[in-house]
Amino acid sequence: MNNLDTSRALQDGYRMRFAKLEHYRNDVWRILCEQYFNKLIPTDAKVLDLGSGWGEFINNIKASQKYAMDLNPETGKRLAADILFLHQDCSKVWEGVQTDSLDVVFTSNFLEHLPDKAQVEQTIDEAYRCLKNEGIVICLSPNYKYVSGQYWDFWDHYIPITDLSISELLKLKGFRIELRLPRFLPYSMSNGKAPPLLLLKLYLKLPILWSIFGKQFLVMGKKLSQ
Repeated sequence: MNNLDTSRALQDGYRMRFAKLEHYRNDVWRILCEQYFNKLIPTDAKVLDLGSGWGEFINNIKASQKYAMDLNPETGKRLAADILFLHQDCSKVWEGVQTDSLDVVFTSNFLEHLPDKAQVEQTIDEAYRCLKNEGIVICLSPNYKYVSGQYWDFWDHYIPITDLSISELLKLKGFRIELRLPRFLPYSMSNGKAPPLLLLKLYLKLPILWSIFGKQFLVMGKKLSQ
């Protein structure tokens, strides 16, 4: 499949899964940023959102400079004016991003969509190249250990990933693991459910609930100088 075919498939798939929940998803990410991710990411940081979809994270996070990378051309239409859109394959050289220039690379529910492990590794290599020394990469994804068969309910899931496997990859690529939460958020909104936002606010304040309902991991690695 060439990049044009991939772009069309991404547009169709995203619309099919999330169009009815567009405003709800943005509200979810606004809450996630306000109550959690803004505490991890300094407001003066340069942040790249890898596999940014419709920009729910990067539009809501506070940062001094923002980049969004995705093969879906529709992404660019949904980003705030101050966000630089990089419409490209993430496993290739990140055009427009200088070496040692970013403070944070963030990715959510994306790496499992890459077609093979080689592309995942190449993507992490690029993240390492573009991050400053002691810059951080934050990975949020469904934890295969806790979703098992449900993982394959999505046609474009290719790589089964766990908190331990992504941590091992990051360490192999020169990162030190600063945070590893095997269970963080519930699995997915792709099933069309939209629980009250008040429940999300409560959930984030009660980490004891994460160990019960969390099926997505959160792993953060810090770049070590070589």
